[in-house]
Amino acid sequence: MAFVLTERVRALLAPPQYIALPLAGIDLSTSGVKAVRLIEDVDGLRLAAYAEVRLPPGAFSFGEVVDRGAVVEALVAASESIGVSAANVSLPESKSYLFEMAVPGTDKDEWRTAIEQHLDEVVPLPPAETVFDFVTLGRGKDGDMNVAGVGFARRIVESTLAVFDDAGIEVRALEGEMFACARALLPKGDESTVLIIDVGKTTTKMSIVARRIPRFTTTISIGGHALTLAVQKYFGVTEAEARKVKYERGIVSTPGNEEYLAAMLSTVSAIREEIAQRLGYWQERAIEGGQHEPVSKVFLVGGNASTRGFPEYLENALRIPVVSGDVFTNFVSRDEWIPPVSYNESLAYGTSIGLALRDHIPHV
Repeated sequence: MAFVLTERVRALLAPPQYIALPLAGIDLSTSGVKAVRLIEDVDGLRLAAYAEVRLPPGAFSFGEVVDRGAVVEALVAASESIGVSAANVSLPESKSYLFEMAVPGTDKDEWRTAIEQHLDEVVPLPPAETVFDFVTLGRGKDGDMNVAGVGFARRIVESTLAVFDDAGIEVRALEGEMFACARALLPKGDESTVLIIDVGKTTTKMSIVARRIPRFTTTISIGGHALTLAVQKYFGVTEAEARKVKYERGIVSTPGNEEYLAAMLSTVSAIREEIAQRLGYWQERAIEGGQHEPVSKVFLVGGNASTRGFPEYLENALRIPVVSGDVFTNFVSRDEWIPPVSYNESLAYGTSIGLALRDHIPHV
């Protein structure tokens, strides 16, 4: 009851809408730009506006801006569609370097200085060309502060800021994709250890999150489009028709479906094996070394995560519960509000929603 009262007071005492900055997030990825704007009332958060603007092939590739004009045009269209001129913005997971270390000191300035002195030991970039941030994990037995951090090449950060500047969008904060996605999927206060799998068009990102902080991330260079191509090749249909077949049939075994299923599994098994290998390494360290808690659940998210039978297929292989994520888990109850976007479509907005939530749930 106290929590509900606190949230209601916060909403009632919020600054007037005309001076309050919006809760907005913009996710720039290979497939395009996804943007959201949230609103908060006495009952909680709601999705006020959302937009997806596709990018031409190759405009944004491997986490880098290639066609600046096309990216700027897409950013302008997305921001105008949701009605914002400022937002929190994503940085690509594939260009990030996670690290952990113990540092001496009593405050954030001292910890940052200590990290800078050893940055070249944990990030394979010259320190002068690296931008990083960190969160504290608590003090170790020796009194040093344990920290988890993430580094990016300075040119990636500057390139991202430059295209948003060209688009006339104020960048309020930059954040790694999987940090934002964790904020969207995990209920506020949930500190369990989970695996998040974000199935995009050309890549599959996975992140093991402990105490709401990504502790391991990687990008697999196979995404949902590979499944579309498998269907397209098998049936000899157009890409649009293949996508429809993929979502309708999925990877569910049915009579007379054997050859089609074999074609799909030849691709999806590659994703499964990559995930299983990395998860197995974490679980072994967690159980035998006692360094971490084992992963207790898997969340599926992303624009290609809604393929029928995929959660069951992964659960059978990984032997832990696999569920499709709910990007609105920190929003107002469904008894009070129905999202304006379909569930399957909403899975593509995990990162952008998490970015917008940064101003509502400050810490991951």
